Amino acid sequence: MALENNETRDRFVHFLAIPTRWMDNDLYGHVNNVVYYSYFDTVINQYLIAQGGLDIAQAPVIGIAAESLCRFRRELTFPQVVEAGLRVAHLGNSSVRYEIGLFTQDQEQAAATGYFVHVFVRRDTNKPVPMPPTIRQALERLRVGAY
Repeated sequence: MALENNETRDRFVHFLAIPTRWMDNDLYGHVNNVVYYSYFDTVINQYLIAQGGLDIAQAPVIGIAAESLCRFRRELTFPQVVEAGLRVAHLGNSSVRYEIGLFTQDQEQAAATGYFVHVFVRRDTNKPVPMPPTIRQALERLRVGAY
């Protein structure tokens, strides 16, 4: 599956509710664009910690951001709760491409969509390595589409 213009909830496998905060709004009264990336990071890392056993403080192998993109469709505002949908579009040996949809509680169509690429590296060298088996297993559960 590739990101489409009219992404809907049913195309995502995992969801995380993320309350917006007063400080997320900008002077124009909506969530600032950089905060959308924070929501992406939050849903991904919460999943890796809870489902993949990632120890963010001491794991010898960590994921680092290699690429990201966000398409803004509709504004988000405080005090909405964002429901971040997550799926895996590509799972390589040492990298993964996540696709994310940000939804409000009352909408079936995404307010924003995007992707985020992690490359797994040794923490001490920053050299790419195969992702840990527990993380790979967790990410397999999020895979969509044909490979």
